[in-house]
Amino acid sequence: MAAPDELFCWEGDWGLPSINTDCLVVLAYAQFAGAPLKLRKISNPWRSPSGSLPALRTNQKETLSRPSDIIIHLRKQKYNADYDLSAKEGADSLAFISLMEEKLMPALIYTFWIEPKNYVDVTRRWYAEHMPFPLNFFLPGRMQRRQLEKLQLLRGDESLEAGEELEKELYRDAAECMNLLSQRLGSHKFFFGDSPSSLDAYVFGHLAPILKSKLPNGKLQQCLKSLDNLTNFCTNILLLYFPRDNRESSSQKTSSQPEGGDFDHVPNKRRKQILSALVALGAMLSYALLTGMVSIQHVQQEALEEPPDLQPIGSHDDEEGDG
Repeated sequence: MAAPDELFCWEGDWGLPSINTDCLVVLAYAQFAGAPLKLRKISNPWRSPSGSLPALRTNQKETLSRPSDIIIHLRKQKYNADYDLSAKEGADSLAFISLMEEKLMPALIYTFWIEPKNYVDVTRRWYAEHMPFPLNFFLPGRMQRRQLEKLQLLRGDESLEAGEELEKELYRDAAECMNLLSQRLGSHKFFFGDSPSSLDAYVFGHLAPILKSKLPNGKLQQCLKSLDNLTNFCTNILLLYFPRDNRESSSQKTSSQPEGGDFDHVPNKRRKQILSALVALGAMLSYALLTGMVSIQHVQQEALEEPPDLQPIGSHDDEEGDG
């Protein structure tokens, strides 16, 4: 029997199996189609066979990164969640997926990567705390620049700048898209009958991070939560297909203290800030020594005693698990 394909994804949080939209699309489709993948959840994209996430390494040692390419590969392996769709339903599915790419994805990128408070307080912090040292110092910023480039490409505007006018336009388009999805779903459990399809995977992948994340600027989340059938849709998929991640989220809520103002957990925040500063100072000194910017001429014997190693904050190595 051939070895299963390996799927590399960003690890999960917020009660989601992954925090990344593309990873969620692939994970959901694989669950819907019953594809027996070997799942590796990691927090270091450089450990992926493609250097990015998601990535599928087939048992033929081929590597695929785009969700659409991964889904096509799974279909060729006879894992087809769209098998029962009619020609019209297949066309509708493609049309809605294109609509999300055009109208919803730009708002997603803006919400998580461009909006200043969301990026600093949630997105950058999450990646900095989960990536290994020293990648956590420069990769989040590099990822933000790539997301800005993607947004400029999607909008066809290289001079795109964050601001109230852009935010209103993006959120207006996203609201229009979500309303159309809500109308299409209606009172049904899934978009095409009683079984989920690739469209359900794409909708879940785009909406679940908006629904489950805790963002300072939650305008897009408020818009989604006003559409009960879409929020129930995301919740049902989590309960049916990712119950373990949903249970972990519930247990974390039970064990954590209630949310409060900006001054909650001050001692813990201060400790993290101090450790972050110490780690950053160590990294800068190491860089200076390695590049010759600073040289050591003479050191007394007692000064040669090294201080204990500092552990970088949140530098979890890849957390691999079989799915």
